[in-house]
Amino acid sequence: MPKLVVSLDGVVIKEVQLTKDKTTLGRRPYNDIVIDNLAVSGEHAVLQMVGQDVYIEDQNSTNGTYINGRAVKKQLLQHNDTIEIGKYKIKYLVEDNADYEKTMILKPGQTPPGSMARPTAPTMPSSFPPSGFGGLAAGTVPQASIKVLSGAAAGREVVLTKVVTTVGKPGVQVASITKRPGGYVFAHVEGNARPTVNGLPVHAEPVHLKDGDVIELAGTQMQFMQP
Repeated sequence: MPKLVVSLDGVVIKEVQLTKDKTTLGRRPYNDIVIDNLAVSGEHAVLQMVGQDVYIEDQNSTNGTYINGRAVKKQLLQHNDTIEIGKYKIKYLVEDNADYEKTMILKPGQTPPGSMARPTAPTMPSSFPPSGFGGLAAGTVPQASIKVLSGAAAGREVVLTKVVTTVGKPGVQVASITKRPGGYVFAHVEGNARPTVNGLPVHAEPVHLKDGDVIELAGTQMQFMQP
């Protein structure tokens, strides 16, 4: 389970386990993580858990949010990253590390993973690197797949073999499909436009997928299939 270690001038102030899908950080007392310092905005940043990935997003704070010395707007956190807010340093730690699948990008004419030769998947932008976080026990959830319904790759079926599979076009629209003990969930990761499930836009909360659900993402329609 990921956790944050908050320190000031080398002295650890608090440790916080990340157990919620959305964790707020700021100076005001209603935040989940309160840092009472004028360098910290009232609502400074939000940490969002998508499967086993944790993203931090700056909430237009006055002094900004920095990861390993670099200002960020939204960033996928990696084990041992240091978040800097004012004079505070927050270490992001994950107890277990496991390799997750890189983003699966469905492009016209490209053979998706799982069908004959496996292509080299294009890499994600630097702000969304492949994750390396602890696996979430998937229990006995039946393995699912997605079938491409539109475009040049229509008819192709891709088996979801990993705990987390990201789909879409980096820089345009990216989403994740995560295998949890209670089933598969679909979440928006990147892009101004929201993906849809059965015509309904996906907002901050992940959507539980059911057999036959139709996903539309980056101009491509896909159907979720699970026995």
